[in-house]
Amino acid sequence: MTAIDWYPLWNSLRIAAISCALVFFLGIFFAYYAAKLPRIIKGILDVILTLPMVLPPTVCGYFLLLIFGARRPVGIFLMQFGVKFVMTWYGGILAAAVVAFPLMYRTARGAFESFDQNLAYSAQTLGLSNTFIFWRIRMPACRQGILAGTVLAFARALGEYGATSMLIGYTPGRTATISTTVYQLWRTNDERGAMFWVLVNLAISTVVLLTVNMMEARQKRAAGNAASARNKMHKDAAEKAVGK
Repeated sequence: MTAIDWYPLWNSLRIAAISCALVFFLGIFFAYYAAKLPRIIKGILDVILTLPMVLPPTVCGYFLLLIFGARRPVGIFLMQFGVKFVMTWYGGILAAAVVAFPLMYRTARGAFESFDQNLAYSAQTLGLSNTFIFWRIRMPACRQGILAGTVLAFARALGEYGATSMLIGYTPGRTATISTTVYQLWRTNDERGAMFWVLVNLAISTVVLLTVNMMEARQKRAAGNAASARNKMHKDAAEKAVGK
């Protein structure tokens, strides 16, 4: 029995995790400030930031090659510092982040736009800083949208193939990911090996989605308990007022 090379799993997980962390902060940053822009400027920015979501992933990978290729100005400049995105595993982080960013950005922006600004105004009247308001009031209130965007970005990065294959290719033990491994095994008529990695990817995605559903259910229960406690408190206060 041939030993299984687990490198594609490890490489895919680290690429998805690092790229997800990057788009988490970048998506929140752009979504927060884009929500405050005038409609026309916001519309133009939306087109630019969400373009990778509608372009074929291979087209995104082609544009990345045009920018970061070894013979391109940006690529030549980065090479002077020992940074090379083409045919390296960390180039997959760049490719996955570009493709996954629009999902995080659009979801986070929708969450911020639905935020009740009266909560922020009330906090400002109490002398709270904008940083405190953002992390302790706005983010908790928008956590469902933020969580959904994070999960979608991770899942998209984990299953990314087109841009990744264009930028980093497939080299066993160096740049191989689950998606590129599935294609290579299928291309060489190793359907059993391809099915194995398909099932691995399916299992990871299922676990991620189940975890999110459990967190959402717990959040809804907590919100329901808090609402019940408030209603009980108001009811007790009303009964005391009537008794007086």
